[in-house]
Amino acid sequence: MAEITASMVKELREATGLAMMDCKKALVETNGDFKAAEELLRIKSGAKASKAASRVAAEGVVGSYTAADGKTGAVAEVNCETDFVAKNDDFMAFAKNVAQTVAEKDPADIAALADLPIANGAGSVEEVRKALIMKLGENITVRRIARYATTAGKLASYLHGNKIGVLVEYTGGDEALGKDLAMHIAASKPKSIDASGVNAEEIATERRIAIEKAREAGKPDAMLEKIADGTVQKFLKEVTLLGQVFVKAEDGKQTIEQLLKSKGASVSAFQMFIVGEGIEKKVEDYAAEVAAAAKV
Repeated sequence: MAEITASMVKELREATGLAMMDCKKALVETNGDFKAAEELLRIKSGAKASKAASRVAAEGVVGSYTAADGKTGAVAEVNCETDFVAKNDDFMAFAKNVAQTVAEKDPADIAALADLPIANGAGSVEEVRKALIMKLGENITVRRIARYATTAGKLASYLHGNKIGVLVEYTGGDEALGKDLAMHIAASKPKSIDASGVNAEEIATERRIAIEKAREAGKPDAMLEKIADGTVQKFLKEVTLLGQVFVKAEDGKQTIEQLLKSKGASVSAFQMFIVGEGIEKKVEDYAAEVAAAAKV
């Protein structure tokens, strides 16, 4: 049996990024053969990743990257199982590096991203992801990505506590305006730039509800459509970026459309990711579990 020294474990740890104990076990199992141990860890980390994949990953962070020239940028939502892991430095660095990889390599989708060499690291995005699963012991997934590249305009990004990430493409105005727009989007969460981007079914639902409410309130049939029109217009102002009141408006009335007009600017696109949005989280009923166990 070869002697497994601390320096050997440290070297394998630095090469793989995995836990010290896992590295030591691999060296013992391979009788000190460094290459064999490294291969064993890659195999095991893949197996662990597959096993963890069935667990719900609804926590996490949004990684963001904008190139120095402000012309290319990306956001990426990376999920894990607990908020504790979401605050881990290695996990947060992974999310940021994924966003940079997306911005620089322009993958067609997440599947294509997986095979790309990760920015600021060694190995592919998928290899680094699996190694992180092995190290942190949780399911880790890259859920969604978005990339913008502009020639005529500029990009601005904003992260709110790493849980909300915004990337906005705009023309005219300065960097301060871009940052204000990104922060406003994070705070007010518009569905689209204007009414043309709002789902027709949502508009129809708002109209139908408005008509039924008015009818129940005893309004004459002749007024129902007019009331519904007003309700829909109010709804569109609330959910479209241009219709919303700017969160920093000094008079409390200035809309984003008015702000942009005053700056000679316009917004051509934006993307907002909210961590865990739309993911069904499992609700743990520990009291019920204890009660059930007591009956066994």
